[in-house]
Amino acid sequence: MAANMEKRKHPMPTQDAKSRVQNFDEVALGYSEEVAVSEATRCLHCKNAPCVSGCPVNIRIPDFIDKVKERDYDGAYGIISQSSSLPAVCGRVCPQESQCEAKCVRAIKGEPVGIGRLERFVADRHSGSGAKKPEQNGHKVAVIGSGPAGLTCAGDLAKKGYKVTVFEALHVAGGVLVYGIPEFRLPKKIVQKEVDELKNLGVEVMTNVVIGKTLTVDELFDMGYEAVFVGSGAGLPRFMGIKGESLNGVYSANEFLTRNNLMKAYKDDQATPILRAKRVAVVGGGNVAMDAARTALRLGAEKVYIVYRRSLDELPARKEEVEHAQEEGVDFRLLQNPTEILGYNNPDDRRDPKNGSVVGIRIIKMELGEPDESGRRSPVEVAGSEETLAVDCVIMAIGTSPNPLIKNTTGGLDVNRRGGIIVDERGKTTKDGVYAGGDVVTGAATVIIAMGAGKTAAQSIDEYIKSKSQ
Repeated sequence: MAANMEKRKHPMPTQDAKSRVQNFDEVALGYSEEVAVSEATRCLHCKNAPCVSGCPVNIRIPDFIDKVKERDYDGAYGIISQSSSLPAVCGRVCPQESQCEAKCVRAIKGEPVGIGRLERFVADRHSGSGAKKPEQNGHKVAVIGSGPAGLTCAGDLAKKGYKVTVFEALHVAGGVLVYGIPEFRLPKKIVQKEVDELKNLGVEVMTNVVIGKTLTVDELFDMGYEAVFVGSGAGLPRFMGIKGESLNGVYSANEFLTRNNLMKAYKDDQATPILRAKRVAVVGGGNVAMDAARTALRLGAEKVYIVYRRSLDELPARKEEVEHAQEEGVDFRLLQNPTEILGYNNPDDRRDPKNGSVVGIRIIKMELGEPDESGRRSPVEVAGSEETLAVDCVIMAIGTSPNPLIKNTTGGLDVNRRGGIIVDERGKTTKDGVYAGGDVVTGAATVIIAMGAGKTAAQSIDEYIKSKSQ
């Protein structure tokens, strides 16, 4: 089939902005078969396939797209699943525009092939239950955490014949995929489908097990596990240290999203409620900030601000997520930064239930100065430019750090100054037999980077166990 030389990729159909803020249904609706096949014909199948080098798990992108052209969707899925354990997830939440699609030759004189959209199409067409449990090799590996790093590591090892047990602290498997990313961006049934595929490979998932409390890493070795992979993520929220952060109505984005995504706090009869605020300020500019702002709208907020200290050009969130937030009416207060959160105080009635609740946030204008260590221009306060936004909820979405629980209960496991576990280029930690990857090493990053780390560690664990068996 000849290449389609159309310069623009097919747009992704979405729910109308006015209607979607009234529900938690998925915003992006996915390609139809005819659109997917047409988009696939835009691929030039370049000889050196630069797009593959842009993928942290090295999916054979042109090969799977060729299968889409041929309408062989099971064949396409087979190619993707050789490299990725979570194709339906990656097709939805990976920042393809800065990874595989950024390397696409078509982008030189137009738009790249919609690689992520095609990956999603293929994964959604796949009926599941196709994975078969490989022949066991007699070796056991423990995986801590069922987020993208842990699930990828578990899947790759299971395909090699290892008996893998995944230990998850929460009551549902999926890690950040279920507690962090909202339903309207990643439906939970999609995550469950991916987890079920791994279970078909023989992976055992044990929930409600907190490593460092229920069991320790050393106890896992005592139980016969020959290696341990730590993929417990970065769930410890950061705050700014400004006055008023302890007021009622101040959330970390981690808590706000977990209450809503995992505990279903948007339902009226849930045991874990959430504030139905009318005016919300979300501090931060990443994907998590976009998720929190858009969730607040769906919970009934009449006004939602994004307060970010740099400009739109420096905004780290995916372009698509920013556009969706803008379409939904989120007010972006760029080049502004909070200095104080204001609370209600009734000195005449100390029992007034509104005492200690958020009533506003003070923000100051910023201007961009010289680049910082990350290469981005450092924001500098503009003296005398403070103003107050009237809000009854503030959500801090300025990053997370790894929880110190595993480090504090595991001798010989070194961490850096941010609490991230120190590993070499193969995912090996300073403790023999223990490997780590994902946000617990890097701090909060993308799903696909965590998956790449899980994949690298699985290969290292395989080599480690084989070397001990010789």
